[in-house]
Amino acid sequence: MEVTAEKVKELRELTGIGMMECKNALSETDCNLEKAIEFLRKKGYARAQEKAGREAKEGLVGSYIHATGKIGVLVEINCESDFVALTDEFKELVKAIAMHIAAANPLYIGPEQIPADIVDKEKEIIREQLKDSKKPAEIIEKIVTGKLGKFYEEVCLLEQPYIRDDKMKVKDLVTNFIAKFKENVKVSRFTRYEIKK
Repeated sequence: MEVTAEKVKELRELTGIGMMECKNALSETDCNLEKAIEFLRKKGYARAQEKAGREAKEGLVGSYIHATGKIGVLVEINCESDFVALTDEFKELVKAIAMHIAAANPLYIGPEQIPADIVDKEKEIIREQLKDSKKPAEIIEKIVTGKLGKFYEEVCLLEQPYIRDDKMKVKDLVTNFIAKFKENVKVSRFTRYEIKK
């Protein structure tokens, strides 16, 4: 059975797991949702969602300076144990995210960090753009929600397509790490510096 975008979306909504992992699970299970969920659970991805609430007090501060010397990033990424924080894989994750921040210039970690007045202003702009479209109110609200998702992809680190693989988001990169190491991992804060001309 063909893996459709609708099936992938449905599985993502049920599990909160990345698009590529969901697509792979559906391919492996002939598009059977129940079997795909079970497949993901066996792989450890579902447990990644459960770990998200656990406290992460260890971790690393990573840095990245672009080759031109005009862009620099500091990022703090936390995990649950110093054992995991000191692994090469965790160090690579921190470096990869720092490089992504340098390249993609996010303003916030996730949508929940965006001040409410900025989100309201963005909604107002989108509604204003659609004012003369003569579409029903419920359709306009669906369009607003969709465009707001695009706005989050532009300004939120975790929602941005990962620079090295645009089929996954940065949050999928983190979720994959959580599934592999069975510890909560979170991006706590970052600062990006750039010398402007």
